[in-house]
Amino acid sequence: MTTATPSRLSALVAGENLLPFSLRLDAVVTTANGLAYLALAQPLETLLGLDAGLGRAIGVFLTVYGLAVAVIGTRTPVNRPATAAVALGNSAWVVASLAALLSGALSPTTVGAVWTVMQSVTVGAFAALQYLGLRRTR
Repeated sequence: MTTATPSRLSALVAGENLLPFSLRLDAVVTTANGLAYLALAQPLETLLGLDAGLGRAIGVFLTVYGLAVAVIGTRTPVNRPATAAVALGNSAWVVASLAALLSGALSPTTVGAVWTVMQSVTVGAFAALQYLGLRRTR
């Protein structure tokens, strides 16, 4: 089993490995999230206050998006324009999620509102890592 030592972590963050790492992590989390939305649409409707049909649509989108990000993250070298598009897409997701929450366009439960904020923070972190990786590998 490989462990992450401080020198490996600093090498990851400082070097070219940040791009594929951030894309692959994004792909795993996004695809898993999409599959969960699909498999658990009915229970999530009650828990999050999200219409099951909308939850399924989000699940399909996230699954396809996550798989596309996986393809981008496994290419050598990493395609910079595609990575920039992923970072931009992630940023747009954050803005749209928070706008939907704050505008009242959706009527989530308290758990759903917290979930929306937590998901936005996570996706925003992926976008930031991808942007940082792009800047460091010019």
